[in-house]
Amino acid sequence: MARLLDRQMAQQHAALTEVRRSAVGSGDRSEKVRTYNYPEGRITDHRIDFKYYKLPQFVEAGDLDPVIDRLIAWDQSNRLSEPPNGAKRA
Repeated sequence: MARLLDRQMAQQHAALTEVRRSAVGSGDRSEKVRTYNYPEGRITDHRIDFKYYKLPQFVEAGDLDPVIDRLIAWDQSNRLSEPPNGAKRA
């Protein structure tokens, strides 16, 4: 019984470890949403493949509109390309 219990606990521990690892992520560059390149004055949003070359205005003056507008357009185009709930694509 003790061996079975140990085996079961080890399996549960391994499963929990895997869930935690997938939730946290690895921090790889491929998982990043946005990067800020100060030497080049560039912001790159990796989700929408958008580069904005006015980092000082973005950070200091709060000039977020170009990035936000691009994100909204990207989101709307994704929503339009998805079929309605329950519908199947031909």
